[in-house]
Amino acid sequence: MTERLQGKVIVVTGAGAGVGKEIALEAARQGARVIVNDLGVSMDGAGGSAGPAQETVEKIRAAGGDACANTDSVAEWSSAQRIVQQALDVYGRIDGLVNNAGNLRDGIFHKMPEEDFDAVVKVHLKGCFNTARAVAPHFKSQASGVMVHMTSTSGLIGNVAQANYASAKMGIVGLSKSIALDMERFGVRSNCIAPFAFTRMVSSIPTNTAEGLARTKVNERMQVAKIAPFTCALLTDEARDVTGQIFGVRSNEIYLFSQPRPIRTAHRGEGWTVDACLEVALPMMKPSFFPLDKSRDIFTWDPV
Repeated sequence: MTERLQGKVIVVTGAGAGVGKEIALEAARQGARVIVNDLGVSMDGAGGSAGPAQETVEKIRAAGGDACANTDSVAEWSSAQRIVQQALDVYGRIDGLVNNAGNLRDGIFHKMPEEDFDAVVKVHLKGCFNTARAVAPHFKSQASGVMVHMTSTSGLIGNVAQANYASAKMGIVGLSKSIALDMERFGVRSNCIAPFAFTRMVSSIPTNTAEGLARTKVNERMQVAKIAPFTCALLTDEARDVTGQIFGVRSNEIYLFSQPRPIRTAHRGEGWTVDACLEVALPMMKPSFFPLDKSRDIFTWDPV
């Protein structure tokens, strides 16, 4: 097997379990040296332990790979800097960053406390910014580097009771595109993946209703390891022309998502009044309105 990441140093955040762990394992199998970052906290961000990160490291080493554990938080500027600095101190370089760390505090919007919104945005969106900003000067100076950020169809399409999570995940899409645009001239790439997998976050879906139970049965079929190959493919030199894109991976399916572009135009030479907007513009556009879809309304077929 060709080791597509031979000689590269990759940082994977949230790599103590689930999707992040499988990405770290696959990166190591592909020849990369890996910084395995994980706080070892509960799903809502409480607690903390070096155990999960170290377990991933030990599994990589047992298979003949090279990895080091890191338990710094992505949510703070200084600790995110330490994650990247560890890669430089231990391995002397950094070539790739996978922003996978996350937390979850679901709740209906009108009941969501401020601290739950802030906590999720701080880890997902601010965390992506912190780590990406930490690697950016090094990628710029070496004129190479790639970032992969995990987004979600909760933001791209929609889900109930996830205003904090959806906001953060859509913010990541904008952040990734901005990075791709700003750093293109330095040979630096940035892409997003919306992963579909049965993780401990997904396992929190209530099963006390027929709908919830049915969703869980489908979700259980989506293995976390299925996300890793495409993620690692984006980290390779062979994918050097791929940047600014939004992908999805669900079991054996890989998707390319559209990005917002104008689809209808209403023009009025004499300008618009409130009445004209109500009587002309909105009726013109209404046939093209998007319904209030949820992610499961779009992905109606079972994982392949």
